[in-house]
Amino acid sequence: MEKILFVGAGQMAEAIIAGIVNKRVIYEDNVYVMNRSDAERLDELESRYGITKVCEDRDFIKKVDLVVLATKPKDVEKVMEDIAPYLGEDTTVLSVIAGISMNTFEKGLGKRPIARSMPNTSATIGKSASGIAFNEAVSDRMQQSILSLLNAIGIVKVVEEDDLHAVTALSGSGPAYIYYLVEAMEEAAVAQGLDAVDARELIVQTIYGAASMLKKTGEEPSVLRENVTSPGGTTAAGLRSLEDHNFKTIISDCLISAENRSRQLGSSK
Repeated sequence: MEKILFVGAGQMAEAIIAGIVNKRVIYEDNVYVMNRSDAERLDELESRYGITKVCEDRDFIKKVDLVVLATKPKDVEKVMEDIAPYLGEDTTVLSVIAGISMNTFEKGLGKRPIARSMPNTSATIGKSASGIAFNEAVSDRMQQSILSLLNAIGIVKVVEEDDLHAVTALSGSGPAYIYYLVEAMEEAAVAQGLDAVDARELIVQTIYGAASMLKKTGEEPSVLRENVTSPGGTTAAGLRSLEDHNFKTIISDCLISAENRSRQLGSSK
């Protein structure tokens, strides 16, 4: 693809822009961004990444190969009304908006190639975990182009559209769960007398090391957990406390709540 236009200038749009520009997937002079308001934000992205802002020139939309919709779910209807008259017949639309179905986009933007993906903000450093679904109109060539784009910002898995709700709950929202865990561990460590800076470094390295072990060894997490857990030892005591407080149920409820919310966002459109 030659030209990409981002419609929306929030955190997700910036994360993807940063990933593809920093990895040189597409040169910055072929990346464009527009927003319904907030010219200051567009100036910021233009200055930071060397991309080009598009303001009132809606005719420019006809010139791009791929439009990436990265607005808030509540703004989808107005955004579709705004851009629909200017889309070329073969322009592909990629949505990274949580919950909104391809059927909704087909109704608002006409029958055209449409893809839905759910990256996460780790795209900024090329470490996103994304899921994606395509409608039948997306050509094999465009599918490969979009997959190359998303692989450049992490990993991507092709799934059925309905499964994107679960992907949204798991990896789309997942970084927030990890950050929340770090907050909790840090607060507990400081309460036990550790220096906050030392605690942060130890926690981050522990999570990084554990993730690396899972990735590099290919072992089941249960096996790695058992390898760390000596009978009657400190790890066993900590794990017993997690079990007593129904840790797995809490995680399950977390994912179910997020998935349900994704479905609600879609059904409201």
